[in-house]
Amino acid sequence: AWYCPKCKEHVLARKHITLWTTPDILILHVKRFTYNAVGTRGRLRRSKLDNLIKFPIEGLDLTKYVMGPKSNNGPPIYTLFGVSEHSGSTATSGHYTATVRNSADGKWYWYNDSHVGNSTGEASINGGAYVLFYSRTKGQLRWAGLEEFMRRKGIDPKSNILDEPKVDDEGFTEVVSSKRKKNRIKGQ
Repeated sequence: AWYCPKCKEHVLARKHITLWTTPDILILHVKRFTYNAVGTRGRLRRSKLDNLIKFPIEGLDLTKYVMGPKSNNGPPIYTLFGVSEHSGSTATSGHYTATVRNSADGKWYWYNDSHVGNSTGEASINGGAYVLFYSRTKGQLRWAGLEEFMRRKGIDPKSNILDEPKVDDEGFTEVVSSKRKKNRIKGQ
């Protein structure tokens, strides 16, 4: 239940998250640790959550969550290229490994300290998946699509929207503070 500050009661609530834009490289961190009270003194201990979370290797589509400008040149659809995995029972103990797709040959490899072996993307879908690395499947969007959006609106994204700073004969740049007091800064 969620505590409502208006009615001052715990109520059932639904949380909805939307995105304005998405990056070319998307990194998702999976909550894998929780705090539990231990003993009669209520000392907190972090323990591992090893629930299996299914995630797509190809075609993670975030289109319905993006509220900002969208582009057919770089839709918010992603392909998995790496997974960091944690094995062990607590955050302070355990071992990290990684399953990664090689961008040159497209094959999956499993990295464990100084050992590297062949793997598959499906092998990374396990109870230890901790950090997921995705890349945009098609295209790249400069400034998360805002450059294209600005051009459609007739705005040059490379123009300086603010006035050029004034430089005097001695090389000082005039700066106007929020109090509207003029200051001089050497060398810009």
